[in-house]
This record gives sequence, structure tokens and C-alpha cells, in this order.
Amino acid sequence: MKYGNVRNIKKEILSDNWYTLNKVTFEYQKEDGEWEKQIREAYDRGNGAAILLYNVEKGKLVLTKQFRMPTYLNGNKDGMMVEACAGLLEKGNAEETIKMEVEEETGYEIDKVEKVFEAYMSPGSVTEILYFFIGEYNDAMKVSEGGGAEDETENIEVLELDFKKALEMMETGEIKDAKTIMLLQYLKIHGLMTP
Repeated sequence: MKYGNVRNIKKEILSDNWYTLNKVTFEYQKEDGEWEKQIREAYDRGNGAAILLYNVEKGKLVLTKQFRMPTYLNGNKDGMMVEACAGLLEKGNAEETIKMEVEEETGYEIDKVEKVFEAYMSPGSVTEILYFFIGEYNDAMKVSEGGGAEDETENIEVLELDFKKALEMMETGEIKDAKTIMLLQYLKIHGLMTP
């Protein structure tokens, strides 16, 4: 099977307010060789990184809780989301970005992280690749209260939860964030934490 031949790409910026929304017109060659005109919209917000902090001895994880307007608009009654720590890449370096985000959002200063995979989170409409990390933490690494960067209006609450409780929250729908679910499943599948 032959897929992926694309030609005559034309981009038109529809919005450049928060991030960039492009209207993309192109021709796509189908399996039978025929060229077909297609029009799509693609939201470019840059690439990002996410991390799940875990402590094997305590059986706990560090997650964040914050208001997310898009979820509120789509029926999340209070707009609050429990999530793994995450942020947009700065200078293209996922590892350094996630270490910085951990300190800003959670107040923990960690020096070792492990990249476990990467994924397109919404490939039908968003260009973002998300780099996924895990990292061990302990109480001695706590250097501040966290809460996010003042200039980013994040208002983040830091949560330290039992691994079992986090898995239950995923099952009941209290945790609905895809990146967090993926990282919780990673820890469980690889036996790094036990409920």
C-alpha cells in the first residue's frame, strides 16, 4: 500500500492569537493513484513534555490540579483537571523543559528523568508531539510550594496521591487527562508501582 504523497500545500493563518491555527489546502494521492483535494485545519501550539513523579517507598505520585477552559466548555462542570505535570518545550529541549516545569508547578527539584515514549495527542487537528517522562522524587527534593509560574496564570494545586487512589480516580473519571492516564498505565504495566 502506498500512502502519504502530498503536493501543492497552501497555508492560511486563521488565528495567531494564543497559538497558531492554520487552514491547510493540499492534494493527497490516494491508493489508486488519483489526486484528491483536501482542506484541514491544524492548530500549532508547539511540542510539549509531561512527567509523572513517583515515590516507590511511599507508594505515592505527584499530580497537579488546575482549571482548563476547553474542558469547561465541553461539559466538565467546574473545569478542574487532575493532571501529570507538563509544559510546552522551551528551546526544543524536552528533558530540560520538564525539569523546569516540575519545579515551577510542583515545587520539586529533580535532576534525573527518564523518557519513556512520545506521542501525537490529537493528530487529526493538533501538530503537537508530547514527550513523556517519569521521575522519582522524595521529600528532600521539595524546594518550594510550586503552583506554576506567576506570569502564566496557572493557579496550580499540587496533589500527592497514593498510586492506588490515582488508578481509582482514572476508573471513576475523576482523572480524564490523556497524558496522565497514559503515564499511570505505564507505571502499572511496567511494575514500577503496585496498587
